[in-house]
Amino acid sequence: MQQQRVMITAEATGIGRAIAKAFHEEGAAVHVCDVNDEALELFREDFPEIAASKVNVRDEEEIDAWFDEALEDLGGLDVMVNNAGIKGPTAPVDDIELDEWKECIEVCLDAQFLCARRAAPVMKAQKSGLIINMSSNAGQFGFGNRTPYAAAKWGVIGLTKSLAIELGPYNVRCNAICPGAVAGDRINRVIDGEAKLRGVDPKVVAAELVGQQSLTRFTQPEEIAALCLFLASPQAFMINGQDIAMDGHVETFHIK
Repeated sequence: MQQQRVMITAEATGIGRAIAKAFHEEGAAVHVCDVNDEALELFREDFPEIAASKVNVRDEEEIDAWFDEALEDLGGLDVMVNNAGIKGPTAPVDDIELDEWKECIEVCLDAQFLCARRAAPVMKAQKSGLIINMSSNAGQFGFGNRTPYAAAKWGVIGLTKSLAIELGPYNVRCNAICPGAVAGDRINRVIDGEAKLRGVDPKVVAAELVGQQSLTRFTQPEEIAALCLFLASPQAFMINGQDIAMDGHVETFHIK
């Protein structure tokens, strides 16, 4: 990874932080963004060598400004990791407000389009590059009571496959990673929301999540990061347009 230049959205905690750390430790030049001031401050303390900008990925102008800054800082772009996402509302579809729907779609899907739109011409010009879009196994199975999130993550897969077709002739690849239950604050919020909706203990929901997997434990953020490193390696060049599940093999996706 010595010569690679990497941009990552929503990197300050969880999966994004693990991805940024992994690329940095492999010698890549990394520029990241997040919207959370406190998380950014902690990230900068832990990784002072990594440039970290505050960016609201729902804002087109802020994304453009970040790209202008990062591309100048890095001198180009080899890997774009679209990691930003929120869980969205946990409720039956008839109880979801349009504003809640729009917020989830904007963070989980629109932001990936906006970043891909800026990354594509850079990568096409150099005739190389990789875009990694973070989807979810909710984008492969669907997710009752979380329709905005599932719809966005299905959209990410469609975006990924379309970009692979469009950019492939320029030796630019695009793949989606579809995690399942990944240990960390994000899945804890998902579990708490589902438990509150159903009036059950969060431990019940957590057990159901891993109970539907062949490998019955949570995925670790570092395992997602390792997959990103592999996808960015020469050995993975022929992997393109794929939605890659990393969920311990979910046999059937259904929360009671």
